[in-house]
Amino acid sequence: MAVRYQLVIDCADPDRLAHFWAAALHYEFAPAPAGFATWDDYWRDVGVDESELGMGEDRICDPASRGPDIWFQPVPEPKIIKNRLHLDISVDGGREVPTEIRRQRVDAEAQRLSELGGSLTRALSEPGLDHYAVAMTDPEGNEFDIN
Repeated sequence: MAVRYQLVIDCADPDRLAHFWAAALHYEFAPAPAGFATWDDYWRDVGVDESELGMGEDRICDPASRGPDIWFQPVPEPKIIKNRLHLDISVDGGREVPTEIRRQRVDAEAQRLSELGGSLTRALSEPGLDHYAVAMTDPEGNEFDIN
């Protein structure tokens, strides 16, 4: 039996990354648990110290409940090395779509995410391969690909 999980991304600014990734993935901000007006109210009830609250939005969810919830966990240390795990955002429509149209879709999504604070790293294509993608980073330098 499959288990339920959430993806946790360590970061310096949870609110900033939650807004970026909500827009990138077409997610929404996760509602507070039943019986609580806000996540801060929930965490107060758990016993979390007030100094650890007030981070803004820090969790997002798929409105269609197909993808995992994502929590942006504040950590004091900066990102130093390459991610060992990254997201691939698929927008090209698959190999049944002509290569030039797939390339246009990927480039348009890369442009949209650049305008939201992401940074284009490089194109991922090789002569002779029917594949095109771009590598990017989010506002805190976490790597992801668009294909």
